[in-house]
Amino acid sequence: MISNARLFCGVLALPLLAASVAGCEPAPPRGNSHAAQTRPQPRNLRLDSLRADSISRTDGRLPGAILPSQRIVAFYGNPLHKGMGILGALPKDQMLLRLQQQAAEWQQADSIPVRPALHMTAIIAQRDSGADGMYRLSLPDSTIRRVIRWGQEHKALVFLDVQVGLSTLPQELPQLEKYLRLPFVHLGIDPEFSMKSGRRPGTEVGEFDARDINYARQFLARVVSQHQLPPKVLVVHRFRQDMVTNYQQIRLDPRVQIVMHMDGWGTPSVKRSSYRKFIRREPVEYAGFKIFYRNDSRTNSRLMTPQEVAGLTPTPLYIQYQ
Repeated sequence: MISNARLFCGVLALPLLAASVAGCEPAPPRGNSHAAQTRPQPRNLRLDSLRADSISRTDGRLPGAILPSQRIVAFYGNPLHKGMGILGALPKDQMLLRLQQQAAEWQQADSIPVRPALHMTAIIAQRDSGADGMYRLSLPDSTIRRVIRWGQEHKALVFLDVQVGLSTLPQELPQLEKYLRLPFVHLGIDPEFSMKSGRRPGTEVGEFDARDINYARQFLARVVSQHQLPPKVLVVHRFRQDMVTNYQQIRLDPRVQIVMHMDGWGTPSVKRSSYRKFIRREPVEYAGFKIFYRNDSRTNSRLMTPQEVAGLTPTPLYIQYQ
C-alpha cells in the first residue's frame, strides 16, 4: 500500500510548460511514504479586533462560514499536467460534468449540503532547482485565472495549493493574495513538499510545523479582515504523523477554517486506520478525506463510497478526488 505517486507525478521537471507527466505511474515502494497510514469561535467578536493567537474554542461561527454546515467536494490537479489529478486529466467540460455528478453522489450520502470545488496546484515542487535554487515553480497567472473563472462560472469554490520546495510560506503566499481576495478562493498547503532538510523534493517526505500552519492562518485572517470577506478555508494535507509537527500548538481563528486532510491512498481498511491515527487522534478543527481514482483501485482494491466516508468519525467535511 506504499506509494510515491505524488513525489513523481507532482514534482515536475522544468520548464513547466514543456513538462509532460501524462500517464505517469507511482514509483516502486519506498519506505513509509504516501500510502495512507494513513471549533469555531464567538459570533460577536469584531473581525478587525481579533488577535489570531487569542481566540477561544467555542461553538460560534462568523457569517458566511462554509463549515460545518456544508461539505466541500473537490477535484484536484491543474490543467497543464494531466498526471497530477482529475482536474487536468479530462477536458474542461467533461471534468466539470464529472465533478457535478460526483457532488450529486455525495448529496445522497447524508443531509449535509454539498459545495463543488476545484483544487488547483498553483505553486508546484520541482525536480530541478530553478534559478533561485528553491525547487518550485508558480503556474502562469493566465492559468490560475482560467481555473478561477471556471469556478466562478460554475458556482464552484476554488482552492490554490502550495508546494514550497525549499522555499517557505512567507515567501510564497504573498503572490497569491490577489486571488485570495476573491470570496470563493481558498488555500491549501502541502507539507509533503516542504523540504526543511534542504533535500530535493521527491527524495523524502517533507513537513510543516504548527508555526507554518499558524503563519498561513494569520495570513488568511488578515486578508479576510482587510477585504471584509467571509471566512477562508485552509486545507493542510497529511498522510504521515511526522508531516505535521506540534499540532497542539495550531491556533484557531474564526476567520480561517482549518481542515486536516487525510491524503493517503490504499485499501478501505488502510485508509480508515490512517484516518483514526492522524485525524481522529490529532484533531485540529475540521477533517478532510481524499479519494484516489487510480491508486485506491490498485492491488484489487476499490474506492470507498460517499456513505462509507461520511460514516467516519469525525465526519469529513472536505472531500478531495485526485
